[in-house]
Amino acid sequence: MTPAELLAAGLAQQGLDLPQPVQARLLAYLQLMAKWNRVYNLTALRNPSEWVTHHLLDSLSVLPYVQGPLVADVGSGAGLPGLALAMVRHDWHVVSIETVDKKAAFQRQVVAELGLPNVRIEGYRVEDLQLPNKADTVVSRAFSSLGEFVGLTRHLLKPGGQWTAMKGKPPRDELAALPGDIKVRQVVELKVPGLHAERCVVLMEES
Repeated sequence: MTPAELLAAGLAQQGLDLPQPVQARLLAYLQLMAKWNRVYNLTALRNPSEWVTHHLLDSLSVLPYVQGPLVADVGSGAGLPGLALAMVRHDWHVVSIETVDKKAAFQRQVVAELGLPNVRIEGYRVEDLQLPNKADTVVSRAFSSLGEFVGLTRHLLKPGGQWTAMKGKPPRDELAALPGDIKVRQVVELKVPGLHAERCVVLMEES
């Protein structure tokens, strides 16, 4: 199947009915990634046909577990899941936080070329970043351990907000090591079409 067919089929399995212009923008994002990846090594995956599943569908699998309207994506790399979420939810504002210059530069190019006015790219270390308006959700995709993720981002989350951490297998040791004032709302298994690997999301809040 073509990338467009893979994306359409995967979105249907995820129950996401996205307009064609949104799907086209997601695919244009992958085309930009392919162009930049030849020089900047944005992703370890060398086969672009895998990117629909491993990057787009994987990122969008977390959509039901993210609360807007202000979302902070920590350690976003090439922009995932933050940019994908922003393309799908135009009513959200996404702050994408990435300290590696080449990856932040790529994200800025994506925002400029694809026209994403609801995205802001920040090149700060997360512990040095200040958000005047605190985030409803702080999300990460393989950023760090749960304890470190929470510890580094507490100052970004609004009262009553939620941490959403994407993981592979349920991280039992990390869950057991969380600070006592962190409540785990849920650990949810994620089903990513075409991805034959365990995926889950951990939802946390301050108790």
